[in-house]
Amino acid sequence: MDISAIALQGLQQAEAQLENAATGIASFGASSPEGAGLDTVDLSAEVVALLSAKNQSAANLGTLKMADEMQKAVIDLIA
Repeated sequence: MDISAIALQGLQQAEAQLENAATGIASFGASSPEGAGLDTVDLSAEVVALLSAKNQSAANLGTLKMADEMQKAVIDLIA
């Protein structure tokens, strides 16, 4: 089990969530080719998704930092 790989995968998932939310927000008020407005974007849900992605990123970055500290401690024990 590689803690760093798990944290990196979590960061990738958070990035994908952020991109999806940003796309949803960017499409707010956009017009479709037929001329009808796309006012079906739930901005509150998109903001919640943005905050969730932010929290996931922070948690996974903390995990990466802890994995780095653990690796340093193991190297110090071996040396």
